[in-house]
Amino acid sequence: MHDIFEIVWISMIAGLATTLGSLLVLMFGKPKERILASLLAGAGGVMLAVVSVDLLPEAWEVGPPIQVCLGFVLGLLFMYLADMRLNVSHDTLPLSRRQRLKKTGLLVAAGIALHDIPEGMAIAVSQEAAPGLGFLIAFGITLHNLPEGMATTAPLKMAQIRWWKILLLNIGIAFFTPLGALLGLLALEGVKDSLAFFLAFAAGAMTLLVFAELMPLSRERHPRYALLGGTIGFIIFASISLLLPA
Repeated sequence: MHDIFEIVWISMIAGLATTLGSLLVLMFGKPKERILASLLAGAGGVMLAVVSVDLLPEAWEVGPPIQVCLGFVLGLLFMYLADMRLNVSHDTLPLSRRQRLKKTGLLVAAGIALHDIPEGMAIAVSQEAAPGLGFLIAFGITLHNLPEGMATTAPLKMAQIRWWKILLLNIGIAFFTPLGALLGLLALEGVKDSLAFFLAFAAGAMTLLVFAELMPLSRERHPRYALLGGTIGFIIFASISLLLPA
């Protein structure tokens, strides 16, 4: 098994991108929509490249097809259930605009924390499958987490929540990524010959994240920037992944 500290370190860096996104909003305000669109779609392109070029081919190579299919479907289901946490109705919220903004920010934060667990698992499982693959996934997740930190911070800042409380919240969210990495390592250690299952599980979770969240969000206002960012992200990281030593 690879050095556990290396896996925790790269997953922590990816998680702290949420905190960096929060800091950027606290210091400079929300960035332009076209930049957010490019970042979100770029992260989606990177993740799709990792899924199609690395995770699924590696899973088919090391394990039986039933493990791969089951892992992929359960990964989709897991991320779908996590995504549902963001779709809570706001009809019962207080009429105060400040309270609505505060509750929205906290709901987004909760959803991001849930997303970060399978993302951390993807980093750990991929790094176990091939040296360097975890770094690629961590980079894609870093691009993804930057705008998520911004999305958490913007409504809380508008609700006039103190800056240090917002920052502490985003630091706390950052730890869910290495937590997911540790859970992934424990699962691999506890269930023998399960690498193909967890590779496919990570692939399923990341696939749903891309098509259910990243791509729709990135295309809402600037579809051309989203297409450009997604294409560049996919091509660059598919190329890098293919050049990695086996």
